[in-house]
This record gives sequence, structure tokens and C-alpha cells, in this order.
Amino acid sequence: MDRVIIFFEDKNYQGRRYECDSDCSDFHTYLSRCNSIRVESGAWVLYERPNYTGYQYVLTRGEYPDYQRWMGLNERICSCKMVHFAGVAPYQIQLYGKKDFAGQVFEATEDCPSVLEKFHWREVHSCKVQGGCWVFYEHPNYKGRQYFLEKGEYRKPMDWGAVCPTVQSFRRLTE
Repeated sequence: MDRVIIFFEDKNYQGRRYECDSDCSDFHTYLSRCNSIRVESGAWVLYERPNYTGYQYVLTRGEYPDYQRWMGLNERICSCKMVHFAGVAPYQIQLYGKKDFAGQVFEATEDCPSVLEKFHWREVHSCKVQGGCWVFYEHPNYKGRQYFLEKGEYRKPMDWGAVCPTVQSFRRLTE
């Protein structure tokens, strides 16, 4: 199935547009800003800066008439990646209390709206994604900065794009 996302300069799908059906490291030359998005199909990770850097936003199929609908901090989106769901592996993630997979460990297979309530932690210092794609959130109830994680090992917060280990909720990303 083809995956398509359409970026618009203005709110409510107005102004210049840029349609994308694959990863794009810099589309800022096509649009000076991004104020609305329509995800026709698939799941996408959007980045504030070129070359997949800066704030991340994870969007699934739907309409986002202004940047606040995708929890955007501003109207700046410059690059995007398509999420590739590999197989039907069960969702599984291991969270560690210290970097390099040290300290206390918890395993999860379901969404978690509050890391503090469930595990009594305020931070995640490393993790192993053993199955599925996941999104970490800076605040409880899936709010704040977002970080996309796919199968692999993340020895420190910087490995998933964070500058600090604050993770207060997380959820599975499904097609």
C-alpha cells in the first residue's frame, strides 16, 4: 500500500502544499512553514529540522488542520520518515533505570499513560525495543515531546533523540 502525507503552508489545508510518499531529508525548500497536514495513509515521523533532527512528531492517518493538533511547538517541519512496520512481531520493550542497560529493569507489552504510577520512575535511561514500534512522551498521558523508537537498542536518551531521560508515558504505534 502506498503511504502518502501532504504538508500545507497555511492552516486548514490552505496555501502551498507538498505531497510526500517516501522519506524526505529536507522539504523546507518547497514550503517556508507547515501549518496543517493530511496523512492519507501510513504512519510518519516528522522532524523540526532537515536531516531528521530536532523535535519529533509521530502522526498516523488523519487530518491535522493546525500544528497544535499534532502537538507541534511551532510551524516548522523540514523532514519526514515513513514508519515501516516489520512483520507482526509482538510488542515488547524493556526499560532500564540506568544507561547502558544497567539498574532496575521493567518490561512492557502495553501502552503506559503514566510511568510514575506504573513503575514509580520519572526517567528512563536506556531501553531495548524487542518488538513493534513505540513512542516515548515527555509528560504523562501522551503529551509533550515525542520520541519514535523501533526495534533496537538505545543505550542512552540521546540514542532516541532526547537530551534528557525524562519519559513519563509511552505507547505502541500501530498501522
